Amino acid sequence: MRLLFSSSPYPIPTLFRLARSHRPVCSSPPPPTWRSSNPMAILPKSSAAAVIPSEERLATRFWIKYRRESVLSLYSPFALCLASGSLKIDTFRHYIAQDVHFLKAFAHAYELAEDCADDDDAKLAISELRKGILEELKMHNSFVQEWGSDCVNESPVNSATLKYTEFLLATASGKVEGLKAPGKLATPFEKTKIAAYTLGAMTPCMRLYAFLGKEFQRLLEPNEHNHPYKKWIENYSSESFQASALQTEDLLDKLSVPLTGEELNIIEKLYHQAMKLEIEFFYSQPLTQPTIAPLTKQHDPEQDHLMIFSDFDLTCTVVDSSAILAEIAIVTAPKPDQNQPASQIARMSSAELRNTWGLLSTQYTEEYEQCIESILPSEKVEFNYETMHKALEQLSDFEKRANSRVIESGVLKGLNLEDIKRAGQRLILQDGCISFFQKITKNKSLNANIHVLSYCWCGDLIRTAFSSGGVDVLNIHANEFNYEESISTGEIVWKVQSPIDKIQAFNDILQDCSNERKKLSVYIGDSVGDLLCLVKADIGIVIGSSSSLRKVGSQYGVSFVPLFPGLVKKQKEFGEGASPCIWKGQSGILYTASSWDDIHAFILGW
Repeated sequence: MRLLFSSSPYPIPTLFRLARSHRPVCSSPPPPTWRSSNPMAILPKSSAAAVIPSEERLATRFWIKYRRESVLSLYSPFALCLASGSLKIDTFRHYIAQDVHFLKAFAHAYELAEDCADDDDAKLAISELRKGILEELKMHNSFVQEWGSDCVNESPVNSATLKYTEFLLATASGKVEGLKAPGKLATPFEKTKIAAYTLGAMTPCMRLYAFLGKEFQRLLEPNEHNHPYKKWIENYSSESFQASALQTEDLLDKLSVPLTGEELNIIEKLYHQAMKLEIEFFYSQPLTQPTIAPLTKQHDPEQDHLMIFSDFDLTCTVVDSSAILAEIAIVTAPKPDQNQPASQIARMSSAELRNTWGLLSTQYTEEYEQCIESILPSEKVEFNYETMHKALEQLSDFEKRANSRVIESGVLKGLNLEDIKRAGQRLILQDGCISFFQKITKNKSLNANIHVLSYCWCGDLIRTAFSSGGVDVLNIHANEFNYEESISTGEIVWKVQSPIDKIQAFNDILQDCSNERKKLSVYIGDSVGDLLCLVKADIGIVIGSSSSLRKVGSQYGVSFVPLFPGLVKKQKEFGEGASPCIWKGQSGILYTASSWDDIHAFILGW
């Protein structure tokens, strides 16, 4: 049991509408809104983009919408190795050679866009951006000179680079679906559309590199002078490059002002296609070294067994399931003047139910907070699994008492199984959750199992929520309603009520899967109830921002490490000859992820 519906006093349809607007918080801040002091990267004051609020800007909306693609690039093996400084020099040389081919196409695309622009301000802005690309090429040439070899001519263009450059130059040449052939563009406005489309295809590249540069820069030690790729990181994290990325976005906004909704949709498609091509570009870089991501890359299905465990409420869902069940009870309750057939299970009125749920929820919240405070040591202690297990036994007793009050109140009587299934079908899951589980279940050769461990009172709600998303082969470990002819009796078959129940189920599952194959367990959760499983798993990943989880974990010596920086550190250790068996449970380290996209990128990759 968690907080009940009192914190969201809306009927079911309203809960679903609110849930649809939910988006996980991005791991990085939105693109900066400041303007560079560099005169080479300033739009004229007359620019329409200068007065557009940041959250309404076209490029900002696209960047947020396609965050998944930026995360996949960030977690690519190439990016992890580069950020850690462990990337083999031959791989970096190959990358530079491919990037030189790409940047030449980029510069030519700017040249074509400048020819299509219909006013002097836009032409000047594009010209300055092109100069920035030529400066970038000079930096790449300096790398080549340091090596004393011409890696550009020695490395042929690979298919990913070629696909990207052909897409870019085709766009800049006007070969865009729905647009007239380049030679038949009669008016300046038609030509201007090509400039806008070209910027739509180029902007994501600039923003992505600015994003990667900043993410990598944050991980550099203040006095780290021996990082082999520090020059690369400093270039893309520099204020001048950040300003160039922003300049490109501003110019896209300016050129898009006169376009129709249909034409803006074309720009969005071009933007998204460019982001996907960036992913392919990064994943195409040949690595001869072992990498820790994607996790499945080091997974041998013939010898290894990947065990994925996940909580459900607020880990997978946007709304806690107890709130959904409460609202079903209230919405379907008989009206005060409605006679109930003697053969039916007697139910309270909606007013009585709402009042009772409110009292239960208030009591739960107050006592939960008191219980959390009571189990905390007065000072932080060194991590010890057994000590933490002993403390959480008190929380388990509290959870069982709270559940007993719910049963005794009778608020769960009379719910129809079909109503529960309909709610499950409409239940909104966190962005990226379903696609993550789908990819695992569809890959039969992966030899991976998924287990959902949940306090949820009704396993049918969980099963329907996943099956409606096309995921039917999960192993659900949850409590179950007791029914008489598809109507709940108010009783529950208890299986998982507490942290102790969860860790027992976790251990039993691992024990039952004992075989000669090496097991690797991953647990994904969001609350104190998941804490024991999180630290017992080989890899524990915390999603969400539960303050009580961090409070309890920290006091008992658990460290919470952001996932990407943690992987960069692991990759550095891996590159220095650490044992391939670098994941082990009960280390006291948990990794925090801001969304399922991060988890997907780490475990499954692209």
